[in-house]
Amino acid sequence: MKQTRFVKLAGCGNDFVLVDLRKKSLPASPSLLAQSWCDRKRGIGADGLLLVLPSRKGTARMRIFNSDGSEAEMCGNGLRCVVWYLHTQNGGHKEITVDTRAGLMRARIVEGNRIRVTLSQPKNLHLGQKLKAAGKSYQVHSVNSGVPHAVMITSQLEKTDLRTLGPAIRHHKTFKPAGTNVNLMRIESPHRIAIRTFERGVEGETLACGTGAVASVLIGTALGRLQSPVQVKTAGGESLRVGFTQNRKPWEGLYLEGPARILFEGGVPR
Repeated sequence: MKQTRFVKLAGCGNDFVLVDLRKKSLPASPSLLAQSWCDRKRGIGADGLLLVLPSRKGTARMRIFNSDGSEAEMCGNGLRCVVWYLHTQNGGHKEITVDTRAGLMRARIVEGNRIRVTLSQPKNLHLGQKLKAAGKSYQVHSVNSGVPHAVMITSQLEKTDLRTLGPAIRHHKTFKPAGTNVNLMRIESPHRIAIRTFERGVEGETLACGTGAVASVLIGTALGRLQSPVQVKTAGGESLRVGFTQNRKPWEGLYLEGPARILFEGGVPR
């Protein structure tokens, strides 16, 4: 029986099904396969589908499809998973470049399975937007850190009902037509925060979000409340690190650092 081979990986609790297409093709559209394979009850189960493709610009090209079948421009945790996979496949190379829809990303294995990815400059920074959602008024900040993110600062991180607030902000008219990811951030010190993220495309809270961690740190520094580097505690309990060389806009040398690991490999019948 013919099979499509896959690798299951995770980065800080964000899990992905990865298929290497540098020498083969998919049996169906990636959007349909993402919906089928990412289903946690009827499929492999994951937050998204990662495709590794040939690239003339870098080591490989990455495409990321959310569990609802939509394609995202970038994914910080997914990118680190791709880098770790390429590291295991390419003779242990520690310097890897990945071509994404958000630009060419340069990555380096810094220690063990920790990967530092240098990111492109953020855009569309907006501070102090007053929005009404889920029957209440909120102060919302937003920035595009590869994909769009809304960030709200709160001291009630665990108590906030993100299942209700997340969709209300995600589909708010301010962020039409594509919508946005939604982050809650608790600032614990100038170098430490904790976050929760409702991810667009997954349409629910995930254990971690790399671009959400970056967006939260960017907002915190723009407001003068954070200083590089910043440790970001995720809902899954693991930490990411976000840093840059300047504590002002533009954020030169912006990077995201965190772990990635292979969970298992398998095959899906064609």
